[in-house]
Amino acid sequence: MTAFATRIAILRNKTRALWRETKSSFLIAIFLALILTTAALLAEWRGAVDANDAIEALREGRDVAVEANGWPETILARVAFLAARSEIDRARALVEALDRSASIEARARGHYLLANALLRKAFDHIERSELEAANPFVNLAKREYRRALQLAPDYWDAKFNLDVAARIVRDFPDFERNSGDELSADPKKLWTDIPGKPKGLP
Repeated sequence: MTAFATRIAILRNKTRALWRETKSSFLIAIFLALILTTAALLAEWRGAVDANDAIEALREGRDVAVEANGWPETILARVAFLAARSEIDRARALVEALDRSASIEARARGHYLLANALLRKAFDHIERSELEAANPFVNLAKREYRRALQLAPDYWDAKFNLDVAARIVRDFPDFERNSGDELSADPKKLWTDIPGKPKGLP
């Protein structure tokens, strides 16, 4: 029993000696870890503030550049800004960036915004009777709406707008009949399927 008590005492003494030797290094390591954690939290907070400022500026119509690997919310705001101004190629590059790293919801929203820009472009051409020029924009818009729905099948706005784009193709059947998504439309063969609309000459 005495030998066991002696061993316990020796072990206790060794532990105390080891603690005295390592206490300073241990406390320094904890202090450095706290500093690094605080710095990381501050950087994240600063990034969130900058992202909110950029989103607000873009919503107000002020052009703000964003990083392709930045916050998804900021990228989406930039896509919306570019899409509203028919900057389709620049918006597409950011949607591709979202596809690489963002959530499903953000990716679906990006494709939806890009599709809206393409469909608006098609409407602009149709209003000017430039049917051949409108054709690729209609079909590209449909592709983007379908991509949004693949990601988010319950995305009602994308479903509705896809139906609008499909109705354009139905009104101008040459958009799809000859070569699928790569068709050109012949203005001379324009028709509509509105019920009751007379066909042929009066």
